[in-house]
Amino acid sequence: MFGYINPSTPNLFIKDDILYRALYCGMCKSIGKGCGNVAKSALTYDVAFISALLHNIAGFDVKIEKRRCALHPFRRRNMTIPDDISVAIGCMNTILAYHKLLDDRQDGEFKGRFAFVYRKGYKKAAKLHPGLAEIASRGMEMQRALEKGGCDVIEQACEPTAIMMREFSDYVLGDHATDHTRGLMYAIGKWIYLADALDDYDKDAAKGRFNVFRNAFGEDLKEKAVAAHGGEINFLFNALFAEMRTHLAGITFHFNRDLTDNIILIGIPTRTRRLVYGKCGEGKKEDRNE
Repeated sequence: MFGYINPSTPNLFIKDDILYRALYCGMCKSIGKGCGNVAKSALTYDVAFISALLHNIAGFDVKIEKRRCALHPFRRRNMTIPDDISVAIGCMNTILAYHKLLDDRQDGEFKGRFAFVYRKGYKKAAKLHPGLAEIASRGMEMQRALEKGGCDVIEQACEPTAIMMREFSDYVLGDHATDHTRGLMYAIGKWIYLADALDDYDKDAAKGRFNVFRNAFGEDLKEKAVAAHGGEINFLFNALFAEMRTHLAGITFHFNRDLTDNIILIGIPTRTRRLVYGKCGEGKKEDRNE
């Protein structure tokens, strides 16, 4: 995952903040269980949200215990216990992290040299969930083909990530998957890709790398692109928000949905505004920032 999905803290109930942090720490444990300890370094808050969402839709309640971990050895913390759903989410996170570094290496990025760090974790994840490895491989191949062709159609460029998220949710949810769960995850996948592209706009332009917003608008700076095409950008994201709300309303949740509603209905739009209009650094990715 890319690390852009967060709740709106001022609108977050205390009970949901506790749950969110427990899910985050639990996902660290789940990644370790499925992919090894090194793969934990790819953990972002995105997977805590995905865990909350898919557990609730599947009607599979999480179990929370107080445990110590390597980063916090002196004080026990609330964390969810690894289960089949959380381990599968952790495997997908590791698989995508590995593919992302492989792409960075192809682009000549320095950090791409460290793809080997996740190779062992990727192999464990692929062995445990070969279906997830196939979904990611197919999606990344589609993405590479579009980027190699210099795609300048924004809706087309985000399609592979959207499809990956939809297929991933189908894989995890099984019989609990519906047209609305597929539609929601598809829209979230689109948003993740576009948020990343918008955040990296100036850096991609400076290094001559593919960025669909730059290809579509022809501007070398995000500030200029927003000034000239802000209406189009806002329309694009507002359409995604409407799509998310529609599908969210059609999903049956088995437990309290305050946390996921906060993230989808408030957190994602808030992050989008910061990415579009925020000053330098306001839209940066958030990882292990406790």
